[in-house]
Amino acid sequence: MHNRVSIVGAAALLACLAAGSSSPAAAQTINGAGATFPYPIYAKWFQAYTQAHPNVKFNYQAVGSGAGIAQYKAGTVFFGASDAPLSDAEYASMPQPTIHVPTVAGAVVLAYNIKGVGPGLRLSGDVIADIYLGKIKSWNDPRIVKENPNITLPAENVSVVHRSDGSGTTYIFTNYLAAVSGEWKSGVGSGKSVSWPAGLGGNGNAGVAGLVKSSSGGVGYVELAYAVQNKLAYGPVKNKAGNYVLASTATTTAAANSAASAMQRDVRTSIVNSGGVNTYPIAGFTYLLVPKAPKDAAIGRAFTDFVKWAMGPGQQMAESLLYARLPPPVVQINERAIGTIKLK
Repeated sequence: MHNRVSIVGAAALLACLAAGSSSPAAAQTINGAGATFPYPIYAKWFQAYTQAHPNVKFNYQAVGSGAGIAQYKAGTVFFGASDAPLSDAEYASMPQPTIHVPTVAGAVVLAYNIKGVGPGLRLSGDVIADIYLGKIKSWNDPRIVKENPNITLPAENVSVVHRSDGSGTTYIFTNYLAAVSGEWKSGVGSGKSVSWPAGLGGNGNAGVAGLVKSSSGGVGYVELAYAVQNKLAYGPVKNKAGNYVLASTATTTAAANSAASAMQRDVRTSIVNSGGVNTYPIAGFTYLLVPKAPKDAAIGRAFTDFVKWAMGPGQQMAESLLYARLPPPVVQINERAIGTIKLK
C-alpha cells in the first residue's frame, strides 16, 4: 500500500495509543471490519475524530467487505463496512436489526501496466468484459486499437488481476460488467465473489494494485485512490451516453447525484452505468453497517456521534482522497436513519 495510506493508518494508530495511555478508564474502543475501498478516507476520519475526542478509539480491520459482513454478523465487531449493501436475504439473516449508512461514493478504475503506454487508454464496457472473460488476450487486439488510434499498443499479453477475497469493489465492478455485457450477466453474474473466467487474484485493493504494478501487461480493478497512490496508469471508460469519461471526484459526484431520489426509497440503490454526459460509469457508494439497537449503549452513543460528525466535517475531507461527498439529500436520509438508533 502506498506510503500516504500507511502514514495515515500509522498516525491513527498512534493517536489511538496516545488517547488510550492518557485516559484508559474513560476510553471507548470501537471495533469494526470490512471494506478496503474506503480505507484511506476512514483512516483519515478516525485519526481526525480521535484527535478531537481523545476518549474514542477505533480499531478497524480492512479485510474486505465479505469478511467485514461476516465479522459483523458474528458479533466480533461493533460495525461492519461494505461497498456491497446487504441483500434482502443477508439482511434477514442478521442477528440484530441493522441500518445502512452510505458514507462516500468512489470510483473503480481499470489500472494497467502496459509497456510504453501511459495514462489515457480508452476502454468500453464490452471490451472490459471480454478482457475479464479471457477473450481478449493481447493489448494490440484490434478492438482496443480501434478505441485508441493515437496510442501505439504493444503485442503484449494481457495479464488479468481480480480480487481473491469477498469484496465490495468486486460487487461494484461485476455489477457494471453485468450491466454492459449480456454474456457476463448470464455466464458469470455479479456479487462480492464470482467464479472468475481468467486471471490472478489479489487480496484487497492494495493487493490488486501491487499485482498490477508487478505484472507485465497487468490490468486490475481498484478504487481510484489506490491507483493514484500507487502511481498506476488508468484511462477514461465509455459511459452510457457514449462518452469516454475519466474517473474523478466530479464525475463520481455526477453518478452519486443520479441516485439521490431513488435512495429516498432504498439507500442500496446502484449507481453503476448511470445516465448523464459526464458520469463515470464504474462507481458506487460504500456503507457502514450499524446496529439499530446497540447492546453496549455507551459504544453505540460514541459511534452515533462519530457518524453524525462524518456527515458534516468528515464530508469536507473526502475530495482530498478522491472520494465524492454525499449529495445533501443522502446526508439527510442518513441523519434520519441515525436518529432511529435506540440508545438505552
